[in-house]
Amino acid sequence: MIRIVRNLTSGGMVGAVAIAVVGCASTNSAGTSLPTGGDLEITPFAGASVQITYGGTVIHVDPARGDYSNALPADLILVTDTPGDHLDPDLIAQLRKPGAPVVLSDRPEEARDEGSRARLLEVPNAIVMDNGDRLTLAGVPIEAVPMYDIIPGDPFHARGEGNGYILTLGETRIYLAGVTECVPEMQTIEDIDIAFIPMNLPNGRMPPTAAAECVKMISPAVVYPYHYREMPIDEFVAALEDEPIEVRLHDWYPPQAP
Repeated sequence: MIRIVRNLTSGGMVGAVAIAVVGCASTNSAGTSLPTGGDLEITPFAGASVQITYGGTVIHVDPARGDYSNALPADLILVTDTPGDHLDPDLIAQLRKPGAPVVLSDRPEEARDEGSRARLLEVPNAIVMDNGDRLTLAGVPIEAVPMYDIIPGDPFHARGEGNGYILTLGETRIYLAGVTECVPEMQTIEDIDIAFIPMNLPNGRMPPTAAAECVKMISPAVVYPYHYREMPIDEFVAALEDEPIEVRLHDWYPPQAP
């Protein structure tokens, strides 16, 4: 049976405390401790925006939405996609420590549209990771995983335009899938302790039951469903009720995060 942790406050540090993974305190229903190897804290904001701290290193993923008034300055920033709800150059500039690496998933000359191209050009000295790349930045090993759509429709995420990311923090592997269907490259990912899995994809691409089936294939100890908008989160939870996976729920769509 799953263990459900609910945090239905708005984004920011206060709301994060209840769902933070600190040391080895977080366990799934089977009693398996997460092997962090150090203090690990996860602060969800809104949509797909997340802050992760580990051993004094602050990582922001898709900083774009939510209340960032209490956010910590970033040692590393990762961006999964180029729309404005994932890539916000002004917020990146606000959070970025001097010299901190920023990883983007696409190049301006390859951008899907003019808006994406303009946003990419507004991030100076960025690093582009292609699908399959591996880098260590700010002391954090990073793997770029393909994220894309299979079922046609608008919007459409083509293969190679975006990245999911796997971060290795001490002994803990965190997978942030980005906006994707359950593509074959995801289904073979192994040894994930914490996974962020999206829903809220149009055209029948990733409804709650499909997202839950994807989680079963990855088999993390902890899963955060995110990027789900109006999707019925209870269907996702019910589909995992017989799995030894802790489901952590956060209000990813507070009033200030349209």
